[in-house]
Amino acid sequence: QVQLVESGGGLVQAGGSLRLSCGASGRTFSNYGMGWFRQAPGKEREFVAAIGWSGGSTYYADSVKGRFTISRDNAKNMVYLQMNSLKPEDTAVYYCAARTFVNRDYKSYPYWGQGTQVTVSS
Repeated sequence: QVQLVESGGGLVQAGGSLRLSCGASGRTFSNYGMGWFRQAPGKEREFVAAIGWSGGSTYYADSVKGRFTISRDNAKNMVYLQMNSLKPEDTAVYYCAARTFVNRDYKSYPYWGQGTQVTVSS
């Protein structure tokens, strides 16, 4: 089992920045790829970004490419999502998730955090 806890969400004006953090405990963190997903009210959960177990490979949704950056610190069992140039359409609950090999399919991730709300005002 892997336990995940997100933090760092909040209310920010359009154009602002937030940094989300996700702490992991349980099994060896460096054995897992990590993903960030988000879900807006009435919408399906969607892929935002993912990072391989070593941090050498990163992947982004087209909607966030160039604005968001995913990173990880295996020594601290942490993964981060730096979000810049935020837009109102980025408003959602953001979740971190873990699986052995990352992909963009949220249904394939077995481990999830509880989520953190991000609200971007116009």
